[in-house]
Amino acid sequence: MKVFTRSCGALAVLALILSAVTGCESGSTTKSSAPSGSSVLAPGRPGEENRTLSAADAAEQRAEDDSPNAADVAYARMMIRHHTQALEMTGLAPEQAESTQVKRLAARVSAAQGPEITAMRGWLKTHGKAERTDDHDHAAMPGMATEAQLTKLRAARGPAFDRLFLTLMITHHEGAVTMATEVKAQGNNIMVEEMADDVIAQQTSEITRMRSMLQR
Repeated sequence: MKVFTRSCGALAVLALILSAVTGCESGSTTKSSAPSGSSVLAPGRPGEENRTLSAADAAEQRAEDDSPNAADVAYARMMIRHHTQALEMTGLAPEQAESTQVKRLAARVSAAQGPEITAMRGWLKTHGKAERTDDHDHAAMPGMATEAQLTKLRAARGPAFDRLFLTLMITHHEGAVTMATEVKAQGNNIMVEEMADDVIAQQTSEITRMRSMLQR
């Protein structure tokens, strides 16, 4: 027993010495081991208390369980309809636009949003969700052109088409950015968040370009 006590005491002294040496070597660059960044309040399971996690721990926990929630599913369903209308609008440009820039922009929008529709349809199918439901007023989605506006666009030619197309598409893109921003705050699925990030980055850039084209 005495040998054990002396051994424990020696180990404790050695630990203190090593701690002091480490502190001296690190000098003023030593930082607290506490996690940096904001903390996140994670709700506990039934009967358990809530937990406070670091931002990194919360991200890791989310990566382990990114099951789609209602916001994720609604976003995919609505964005498919939203993108489909954009493709209808861009499909008019090759024959009705006068500006080469407008035609090129329409081609870029079409090339981006067609595959995104395919990806979202695949995502819904993977998670066993129907593409369409009757419980959403798709016409009320932000940025959607009305039927009257689409009729006017279909009839327009030349500079009149260019201006109306840019005006409607700017509003359409702004609506998509709004929807993507909302699902990033309300959704839970990582793939949906990544798709929303792509929408925000690409369509924000295109909004800036289209506004510049309108001012010429």
